[in-house]
Amino acid sequence: MAVAARPEDVDPLYLTMLAAYEDQRFTTHSGVDPLAVARALGQWLRHGQVVSGASTLTMQAARLLEPHRRDLSGKLGEMLRALQLERRYPKDDILSFYLTLAPYGGNLEGIRAAALAWFGKEPIRLTAAEAALLVVLPQAPSRLRPDRYPERARAARDKVLARMGQVGVLTPRQVEEAREEPVPRRRHALPFLAPHLAERLHAAQPDAPLLSTFIDRDLQQTLETLAGQQQSVLEATSSIAMLVVANRDRRVLAYVGASDFFDPRRAGQIDMTRAVRSPGSTLKPLVYGLGFDDLLIHPETLIEDVPTRFGDYSPGNFRNTYAGQLSVREALQQSQNIPAVAVLEQVGPARVATRLREVGLPLHWNTANPRPGLPLVLGGVGMTLEELATLYAGIASGGQIAPLRYSPADPIEPGRDLLTATACWYLNDILRGSPVPQNVAPPASAARPRFIAHKTGTSYGFRDAWALGFDADYTVGVWVGRPDGSPSPGHYGRNTAAPLLFRVFDLLPEPTTPPAPPSANVLRVVGREQLPERLRYFRTCPALETASAPPLGISFPVAGTTVELSVRDGRLTELPLAATGGVRPLRWLVNGRPLPANPWRRDAFWPPDGEGLARITVLDQAGQAASAEVWISRGAREPGSLSP
Repeated sequence: MAVAARPEDVDPLYLTMLAAYEDQRFTTHSGVDPLAVARALGQWLRHGQVVSGASTLTMQAARLLEPHRRDLSGKLGEMLRALQLERRYPKDDILSFYLTLAPYGGNLEGIRAAALAWFGKEPIRLTAAEAALLVVLPQAPSRLRPDRYPERARAARDKVLARMGQVGVLTPRQVEEAREEPVPRRRHALPFLAPHLAERLHAAQPDAPLLSTFIDRDLQQTLETLAGQQQSVLEATSSIAMLVVANRDRRVLAYVGASDFFDPRRAGQIDMTRAVRSPGSTLKPLVYGLGFDDLLIHPETLIEDVPTRFGDYSPGNFRNTYAGQLSVREALQQSQNIPAVAVLEQVGPARVATRLREVGLPLHWNTANPRPGLPLVLGGVGMTLEELATLYAGIASGGQIAPLRYSPADPIEPGRDLLTATACWYLNDILRGSPVPQNVAPPASAARPRFIAHKTGTSYGFRDAWALGFDADYTVGVWVGRPDGSPSPGHYGRNTAAPLLFRVFDLLPEPTTPPAPPSANVLRVVGREQLPERLRYFRTCPALETASAPPLGISFPVAGTTVELSVRDGRLTELPLAATGGVRPLRWLVNGRPLPANPWRRDAFWPPDGEGLARITVLDQAGQAASAEVWISRGAREPGSLSP
């Protein structure tokens, strides 16, 4: 196996020793060293046999690139090819050919593979003894293999060390110390990290010779070990997936697609970060966040958690117990189902699905029932761990949703608005107070507390256990379950996935970004009495059957028309919008962005920022949607207004 290497990837001591032992005039000759050729020829004539070779590093690179027979014609061809290489490539590229292709015993090709296999480390930091062994191994990689012939390898290494002492590369003391170092007697296992991500990137760029990632090697290795250890408390067919994301630029620092890549019982080669599963309760923060933005609720708003029927839908809580009246903050922290469904009913399931689709997170629906409905907030839809980590990283970043980045080749894309910074501040404040697992110390008890906003989720039938969490710098997502979708009774988000989430955060550096301050629109109150009257209590509105709802439509503007708007003070005047039918409350969107309109009215007004095509959409409580595309143009200037 060959692993690409450049001179800057290798310890400078090794490069110095390589040149001193193999090719002292590498930087000055043109591919063939006449002095070395003359010396080798004279020794051959005096002794009747080859005493020393005349191959330069360039000639050796030529032989590695184009193997040939070891005879006179082959040697002449090698010299010609070396001259060609020197004319076409700089010295560093030629040295890179050698460092990448030189044999080091067995199936090892290249100095990176050799250093990893023989010493268990990258070649950027080598001892003198290690460098000497790697200098001499390519001369006879089979005969000098240290795992098979350690004494031969030691003798050859010590010969290089002695030569380095003679030419002044090493001091006599350094030579003696290096000779005391043992040679390796076995190969280390080569790194095998993030195999699912490697497969994913290779499938996207099959012709790329080398793929770079943002993976933190030490963190990745630790998380893979952690996932493997955690298997002991799970069923033999269960698996674990984890993602760690840097919030600032969405770099993925760790990517665990399964707890054991080679375990067929756990379907280890299926990448569970991309598997569509029921998200359980993990979408509740989004629903509450949209409720905050609509001014339907505030964290201190009182809401009812009692058995409730929403049309023909009667959800229940996780343990079939009900808290009665509690605050929205408590409802989200305790993950009560009835309040979340009640808020979704007024926010609108179709609107939630539309907003997620607009920011690049389309929900996955059962093909037999592709219509957004109230079960959405309790896991009645499909999402992936990758998508949920993207969503939570967006909440951690003030509501800006941007794609995760796996490689430096992935551009930094501008975020798309999903929630306001105000809603995200409320969610962060609430989720930092969510109860931690029993075996995790509360943050307040630590000397240097790390407050993590987190949410757990469990899908129907204990099929999926989720934990998503974030602080100012990092977002972590954990999934635990059976890849075949069968139940895992007794395993749910809080007792199975959440402990892993907190252990991952313990491995991360302390956040350096200060928590976001509350925006000007954050309403901080001491008591509920300080809230506006309409935010003190949330009144549940039972859902209506779509079949009995009057059809929703847009009466103005008419689809396909051109609307001329007058100009006042240099700006286009507002465009009136009017809807017919449907079930209030209504939600208006223009070009995918919600309007701050009164949801209980059928009209709204939109201030265009310029001419062009506009897509106007209205959503109602029953899940209906109507859209109209119109062209906005500039009309006459209103009398008395300033010229544009």
